[in-house]
Amino acid sequence: MLKITPGELKVITGYIHEISGIHLDAAKKYLLETRLSSIAEEHGCRSYQELHQKAKHDNRKFIEKQIIDAISTNETLFFRDTGPFELLRHKLLPELIDARTPKSAHMKTPLRIWSAASSTGQELYSIAIVLKELLGDTSKYSIKLTGTDISESAVTQASMGKYNKFEIERGLAHDKLSKYFTMSGGHWRVKDDIRAMVNFRKFNLMLPFSSLGKFDIVFCRNVAIYFTLEDRKKLFNKIADVLEPDGYLIIGSTESLTGICPRFVPKRHLRSIFYQHK
Repeated sequence: MLKITPGELKVITGYIHEISGIHLDAAKKYLLETRLSSIAEEHGCRSYQELHQKAKHDNRKFIEKQIIDAISTNETLFFRDTGPFELLRHKLLPELIDARTPKSAHMKTPLRIWSAASSTGQELYSIAIVLKELLGDTSKYSIKLTGTDISESAVTQASMGKYNKFEIERGLAHDKLSKYFTMSGGHWRVKDDIRAMVNFRKFNLMLPFSSLGKFDIVFCRNVAIYFTLEDRKKLFNKIADVLEPDGYLIIGSTESLTGICPRFVPKRHLRSIFYQHK
């Protein structure tokens, strides 16, 4: 395995922060070596300095994509932590539907939800399943479920909605498996009616959010923990800009916005915390 020098460590971590917002300190030296050495070897690089130079001058950005895919933490599962999905089902969605239902029977009720670090898609598909079970007939609703992630390979898998046995068994109850998935070539695939509800795209959270539109609910769980304090402040201020005034923000169970974004106030429902505009 190719070893990284202190000077290269500084260069590579700076480059990773530049292209992804992910902050890695010196303690992540071994992680960088284990995840990037094979990429360096593939491109004939004898040092990480050489890998950095090749990545910077690769007009196709192929090496950059490989580095992002290698460094991104795609740790996720269906209905992760359960609490946010119970909150969604029993409080947020009913309140939102009451607030958004138009007076005219000919108009559809808009529901716009963003999974801001959707990884391989389990979170957004879990949200879609909650919506399907709660609403039944979705024809009366204008549903926009958007998932974004910086990893191209994660977005590709999410868009396909295809999962192996290990991925499926993490968090997915048997009744939901038989109802919303079909077996295909040794993998489980999300059924078409659920896949049709969602849209995934590659997106860097360090960029402006102007292309995303507005949302009623934003899930941004367990991604800001990889950012610096300054980048976290920027991230949640940008989320505040795209979240409707009466919208809801859900972050990770171990995360807090105290001292990060005073535009949000925490609120509690049963055992779950969510945030709204002041």
